Amino acid sequence: MTDKAVIRREDIELLAPAGDWECMKAAVANGADAIFFGVEKFNARARANNFKMEELPEIMRFLHRYGVKGFLTFNILVFEDELRDARVLVDACIEAGVDAVIVQDLGLVKMIREMSPDFPIHGSTQMTITSPEAVEFTKPFGLERVVLGRENNLKQIKKIGEQAKLPMEVFVHGALCVSYSGQCLTSEVWGGRSANRGECAQACRLPYDLMVDGVQKPMGDIAYLLSPKDLAALDLMPELIEAGVTSFKIEGRLKSPEYVANVVSKYRRAIDKYFEGDESEPSAEEVRELQQSFSRGFTHGFLEGTNNKKLVDGTFPKSRGVYLGRVEKILRDGVVCTIEAPLKRGDGLVFDAGDPTKKEEGGRVYDVRRSGTKLEGEVPEGERIEIVMGRSDVDLTRLHEGDRIWKTSDPALDKRLRSTFETEKPYRTFPVAVTVEGREGAPLRTIWTDLDKGSTVVAQSEMPLERAEKRPLGREVLEEQLGRLGGTLYRLEQLTVSLEGEVIVPKSELNRIRRDAAERLEAMRELPPKYTRLQGAGALAPKVSFKADPEPVTSPRLTALCRTLEQVKAAVRTDAAMIYADFEFIKQFPDAIAVCREAGKPIALATPRIHMPGENGYHRNILNLKPDAVLVRNTGALYYYLRERAEKPGEKHPLLIGDFSLNVSNHKTVELFREAGLDWVTPSYDLNIQQMVDMLRMADTSRLEIVIHQHLPMFHTEHCVYCTFLSEGTDYTNCGRPCEEHRASLQDRIGMSHPVRVDEGCRNTVYNAIEQSGAEYLSEFKELGVPSYRVEFLEENAEKVQEVLSLYRSALDGRIGGSEVWRKLKATNQLGVTRGQLVR
Repeated sequence: MTDKAVIRREDIELLAPAGDWECMKAAVANGADAIFFGVEKFNARARANNFKMEELPEIMRFLHRYGVKGFLTFNILVFEDELRDARVLVDACIEAGVDAVIVQDLGLVKMIREMSPDFPIHGSTQMTITSPEAVEFTKPFGLERVVLGRENNLKQIKKIGEQAKLPMEVFVHGALCVSYSGQCLTSEVWGGRSANRGECAQACRLPYDLMVDGVQKPMGDIAYLLSPKDLAALDLMPELIEAGVTSFKIEGRLKSPEYVANVVSKYRRAIDKYFEGDESEPSAEEVRELQQSFSRGFTHGFLEGTNNKKLVDGTFPKSRGVYLGRVEKILRDGVVCTIEAPLKRGDGLVFDAGDPTKKEEGGRVYDVRRSGTKLEGEVPEGERIEIVMGRSDVDLTRLHEGDRIWKTSDPALDKRLRSTFETEKPYRTFPVAVTVEGREGAPLRTIWTDLDKGSTVVAQSEMPLERAEKRPLGREVLEEQLGRLGGTLYRLEQLTVSLEGEVIVPKSELNRIRRDAAERLEAMRELPPKYTRLQGAGALAPKVSFKADPEPVTSPRLTALCRTLEQVKAAVRTDAAMIYADFEFIKQFPDAIAVCREAGKPIALATPRIHMPGENGYHRNILNLKPDAVLVRNTGALYYYLRERAEKPGEKHPLLIGDFSLNVSNHKTVELFREAGLDWVTPSYDLNIQQMVDMLRMADTSRLEIVIHQHLPMFHTEHCVYCTFLSEGTDYTNCGRPCEEHRASLQDRIGMSHPVRVDEGCRNTVYNAIEQSGAEYLSEFKELGVPSYRVEFLEENAEKVQEVLSLYRSALDGRIGGSEVWRKLKATNQLGVTRGQLVR
């Protein structure tokens, strides 16, 4: 554990969400140190009300007035045609004095650094930063802090902090994504609403049937196999502080101001308790109030390590509030229940019969009785009572004994929370020190120092001090008049009086001095920070060409990604220029290498999508196998391989090919990764055909490879479906490895079964059941100079591998058109084939 003595209260930040002005005020009023918010464009909460760009100066004045920082969320991928608008928004942020932008797109990071060397950038959780190496990769770009992946546990967080030595921001409360942030393509695949564009359709909250080896597994009332509970780390705050976390982030830009007020005030208290030496646990009432604002059930997420059984409940996908108990008896006007939480008239309830897809009964509590006698006020938990419901609200004939009851709203709590920010008083006050000087015949001089900011103003009387005939100006009068700071941001904390002789000035003049000083100090708090601007920088320059490798590509090449040894053996018998091996377990790689070596084919080995602390052994093993190339899927792994190159310059190193998961969606990102040392770059799967063409026109295409055919990977998750639902275990140490014996898939509402595959780190990828083909766009890509095209296989047999590669080879050579490839694929595929996101 970190020594408490070296952790300073002022180094710890409570970071709150704000989707609108009310939420922002609720956060400030309840103790947030910083706020994150979005404007109408370029943020990962497209459905939030969001602010307008022209409001930035007003927002920052309001926040800085109260000593609160404001971070703008810019946490989406930026497409080529949006770079100019993105530049305008960054410029507005610099001008308004925004304290930092939270960025996902590394191309945007590059553009910001071309505009200003010191404007603060925070690496979003969408960057999928989960290891010290991933943090190190960002350091040349001057990031001020990183937001770690929600899958990192306490030990890993501590290790990242100790090794990488960059401030860390961690989510402590709110909704959890089942997929790694920045690595979820489900909404994109199914509806063209990309999670990397702030348009997540929450496919993880839908019901699925679990198919095991092609047969549906009976699951009872468990249908929401990918819907996690909500994160609540209130009781882990001491451990997180001592692990080196400096910023504690609350999720919820789509939530109500009451939610913001509630959650911020609870975490404010938890942080303050730590520094007061109070080691008491959060009270049951505090936890209940948090559940009341929003809860799908609370979990520590991954903070204490992976426990698949605790992460997903599976019986409901939406907020339930506070668990009240079960229906014990149904009356003519209500139900009998032994309540497990306090209840009073006016509270809202819902009756849970175990199938949230059907209409659920619920409404307001009309009355609470004990044995027919009406009870006043709030009834404490533990009592067996009669809950009277309005029969116009609740159809009591649809209820059953044993149904769970949830308290979904508490108007009294909401009223109390609103009162914290619906007030005319300032939300915060700050200490001020005043020095008073003067002598007869000279003006009274007062020096006011804002002890929070350190700023100082001098305010003088407009008339000279006169000799006092009766009551000379003394400390008592000055304290009373200058201390009347109600309605301002200040409270008088220190007063120093240095008056020569017995002098006097009218009280009206003291009042004027006080008002003038307070107004000027407040205005100084609102001044924006100044950042360096580089003239004419960040402009969209012409294509940058990079030094080609010694083997130029003269005609379009075809490569094949294989996930079984059978596929590798089939692919080497084609003219594929390179074989990628993407196997579930690293122990299968040597066989694939042997097959390729015998056939004289170059082979690339794929890394996992995620890189966690302590996982470099995987990459060491890859290098020991001496592949011709490595398919790099994350910045942590990329940093590892680039460091190996730098440390061993005389050795032969594999080519480094950046995969789709690096989220390259504009030419600036292409440049950044090529400058960093990637030999080849694969564009993001978020691009549709127009966005792809726009990027190709601006980028150096000579080392781009487009994936032209694949089963799109939708969810990529630390949550293991095999462990959760096919074993008694909680993680890889005790699950019995059902993934080695069975094949699972998730069947959606229209009957499509989406395969679930594991990797060496026991992470799951859910693949789209239907293949995607971009064959119809091949001619456009070729015209724009793309030299390499990848076909990715999932479950295909050897015959299918050769047939598909032959089709694409014919199309690349111009013997058949892309539309004919499409028609033939559609005819031979049982489930058909899709154009996927490319068509939109």
